Amino acid sequence: MIIGLGTDLCDIGRIEETLKRFPGRFEERLYTEQERRRAERRPFNRGGRYAQMFAAKEACSKALGTGFRKGVFWRDMEVVHLPSGKPTMSLAGGALLRMQSLTPTGMVAHVEVSLTDESGLANAVVIIFAVPASAGNLDTGNAGTP
Repeated sequence: MIIGLGTDLCDIGRIEETLKRFPGRFEERLYTEQERRRAERRPFNRGGRYAQMFAAKEACSKALGTGFRKGVFWRDMEVVHLPSGKPTMSLAGGALLRMQSLTPTGMVAHVEVSLTDESGLANAVVIIFAVPASAGNLDTGNAGTP
């Protein structure tokens, strides 16, 4: 059962400008250490990588139904990749608490993430869904660290 859906479109140029204007500060405020390490490994697409993660966090906050309010913060949502390379989200803090509050009893929540960029734009779609606890270990992200 789907319990949340969010999407976001982000201007990569805007993120690149922000990275230049507030070096270090912007990254530390919005992204986890793991996300920063991953983005910095590819300097040729640094802005695009940060923009995709920005869009994913925005989309996830929308799927949670809160935006960045009610205890949900930027670094509570981390874009992680499964061994296959498939992106997903790991939730912590207020974001995890919110997802747990949306998850019906006897169900386990999972997060699906789709990321893309083209022509200066980064796009993310996040679907939060729940399955019966007996089917809990799917090959997707989950309510906590994958």
